[in-house]
Parts: sequence; C-alpha cells; structure tokens
Amino acid sequence: QVQLVESGGGLVQAGGSLRLSCAASGRTFSMHGLGWFRQAPGKDREFVAAISRNGGGTDYADSVKGRFTISRDNARNMLYLQMNTLKPEDTAVYYCAAVYTLASTTYNSVNEYRYWGQGTQVTVSS
Repeated sequence: QVQLVESGGGLVQAGGSLRLSCAASGRTFSMHGLGWFRQAPGKDREFVAAISRNGGGTDYADSVKGRFTISRDNARNMLYLQMNTLKPEDTAVYYCAAVYTLASTTYNSVNEYRYWGQGTQVTVSS
C-alpha cells in the first residue's frame, strides 16, 4: 500500500516555474514506477512524465519535453516535477501516481497505475 500526497501547486505567470513534490508513505517506494499526470477542466487525465524504479529511465509527453523534469529521491520517498517555461495550457490539476513493479521501465498510461494522490492545482496566467 502506498499513499501519495502532492504539494507545490499554485498560480504563476506564463514563462515562470514551479516545482511539484509528491510525498509517499510505505516501505516499498523504490519498488514502484512513478508518474505525473494532469487533468484540465472538461478533459481526460493525461500523461505528463514518468520515471523508473531507480530513476534511470524517464519519459515525457511531447508537450512538456525540454520544459519539465521528473526526478525521485528513494531515500526520502519523494517524487518531484520541475516545471519551467510554463504556458497557460499547462493549467490543470496535477496528480502523482505509483505502480508496484519488478521491471526497470516507465509507464505512461493512466490504467497502468494503481495508487494516486489527491492532486494539486497549477494555474498559469497569460
């Protein structure tokens, strides 16, 4: 069982930066693939970024490549998303997610994740 709590969302102007954090409970954090997803009003939840168990593999949605960076600290049970050069279209509720896995791979589908946080709002003004 893993419980996830996001923080770090807020209101920022276009071109600005935010760093999201996700704190996880449980003793098997390093056995989970992790991801960030987002959901804008009236839209489906979409993949943003993913990271493998040991952090050696990452994957990004095309819309955030070169602007966002996902990272994890297994010693602290923490997941991060550094978001730079933010755009109004990045406005959404951001969720962190986890899936127990024996594989050192990344997962980019909503259906592949079992555990979810409650979300944190990111609003980018133009």
